[in-house]
Amino acid sequence: MTSPAPLAYDERLTAPRAWWLIAVGVGLAMALIVLPLGGLAALGGFAAGTLIACMWVSAQGSSRIRVTHDSLVADQARIPLAALGRAEVLEGEEARAWRTYKADLRAHELMRSFITTAVRIENTDPDDPTPYLFLSTRTPQTLADALNSAPTP
Repeated sequence: MTSPAPLAYDERLTAPRAWWLIAVGVGLAMALIVLPLGGLAALGGFAAGTLIACMWVSAQGSSRIRVTHDSLVADQARIPLAALGRAEVLEGEEARAWRTYKADLRAHELMRSFITTAVRIENTDPDDPTPYLFLSTRTPQTLADALNSAPTP
């Protein structure tokens, strides 16, 4: 039995902690909306509202970025490292520019509005129309280093 390949990079794009408090606030709002129907209805509204809001917050933080010895896994996409060029760290205004007016509609983007830094990776596969990948990340330099130092076959 072979052991799984070691990860050169692994990050989960979790939602900020404040979003969980907002989810509880949504539950409280639902409880207030149904309060005229009685205390049991308010409790049910609180539970249902909080549950639905927490599921949405959890879904926002379920994306992962991984770099293994031979591929980049970004959410559902799995791209061989041989098909990728240099990774460029984007921060501040440059990251915002690539998220908005510099963006190419053909690009593969894994964006999270609550993460302001990103990495842009050129796609060198001539058969793939995707020009680049744009990945939101909290540690852009670490991700870029993992991609740029990966051995190419």
